[in-house]
Amino acid sequence: MRVTVVGTGYVGLVSGTCFSEFGHEIICVDKDADKIERLKAGEIPIYEPGLDQLVEKNVREERLHFTTDLAEAVPGSDAVFIAVGTPSRRGDGHADLSYVYAAAEEIASLLEGYTVVVTKSTVPVGTGREIEKLISNIRPEADFDVASNPEFLREGAAIEDFMRPNRIVIGTDSARAREIMRDLYRPLYLNETPIVNTARETSELIKYASNAFLATKISFINEIADLCEVLGADVQDVARGMGLDKRIGPKFLHAGPGYGGSCFPKDTLALLRTGELNQVPLKIVEAVVDVNRERKLKMADRIIEACGGSVEGKKIAVLGLAFKPNTDDMRESPALDIIPVLQQNGAEVHAFDPAAMEEARNYLTDIRYASSPYDAMDGADALVIVTEWNEFRALDLKRVKSLLNSPLLVDLRNIYAKANPAAEGFDYYGVGKGRVIER
Repeated sequence: MRVTVVGTGYVGLVSGTCFSEFGHEIICVDKDADKIERLKAGEIPIYEPGLDQLVEKNVREERLHFTTDLAEAVPGSDAVFIAVGTPSRRGDGHADLSYVYAAAEEIASLLEGYTVVVTKSTVPVGTGREIEKLISNIRPEADFDVASNPEFLREGAAIEDFMRPNRIVIGTDSARAREIMRDLYRPLYLNETPIVNTARETSELIKYASNAFLATKISFINEIADLCEVLGADVQDVARGMGLDKRIGPKFLHAGPGYGGSCFPKDTLALLRTGELNQVPLKIVEAVVDVNRERKLKMADRIIEACGGSVEGKKIAVLGLAFKPNTDDMRESPALDIIPVLQQNGAEVHAFDPAAMEEARNYLTDIRYASSPYDAMDGADALVIVTEWNEFRALDLKRVKSLLNSPLLVDLRNIYAKANPAAEGFDYYGVGKGRVIER
């Protein structure tokens, strides 16, 4: 099949590359000429493990192509995916659909023969219907259908998620469009991947409901962690005891500094606005958003408290800047709330992240970016772990202690909670572990 993917951001690039791995001819289109030239040269603009090799392979085998010219790509395509950004709109938090509608307008003028226009971007319920109207108004004679096919990719594991997904959701009432989508995903049909065929509006809502539920689990366990600290309970054991119940499951029950990234923050806000517009209050989702916003700021206070109530003139080593490991994505990262508060209170921040330091420069100022975890902590008054990269899980604690001015470890991901840092002479602050484990 011939497929056009409009947008070479995270979703578009991963989806287009993986579709080409299925054997389809894929043309990825983006208005950013510099990005397209970099992709043609083999430079990947995002950090995603394994993506560079997959792009290189499929470009070499002439199944994957990059261009800025939509007119070169759309005519003759069996399907055209819209995979552009839908950021939170300033002022009201609703999804900004301007890029989606602009792409649909351009696609409309170029359609030739029957084509399925597919929304891969995360869009509010009813967007597919609006795209259908928009294209029909521009090209009343066009032979097309609009389908919804939301993505469920985890940054850092996106290729695995695309190739071996929990499910594929296809929203369309057209049997013709459904058959095109079936052919596109044929390798997954053959692997007996669950396929959810549903109405377009239902498909659009599945994406938002899924992300809101996962965000709810995160905010819930973070509140339980606060209770654990007061009661002397262990949140990791609580989470394990909960997660073994198959009705609950263990995933997303890891207490920490709050969720971030490109999906949960904007999708929970967009779902709230959809509820408001339709006069259906979503009180649980609203509470999740509030808890998460407060959580990030509370973590900065926790660090200051661990430092004796003041970080004035102190050097703080921060390990981890990206919102999660295995990505360079800084969007809504807890570090973006924590570090400025530390700086406002007089701290000097030295930071290290295996992938996100270049991206972090676009968000954070007056930071010293270190060359390694140990470089960051050399001479520091406290070590703070914000992101649970594997590189941080097996630090030499004796070496860490020798580098720090004082043996203070604030572990916002609990990756050393079971290692008993107190035995190595550390003042250790975890999350949901009681106030502090004394030396």
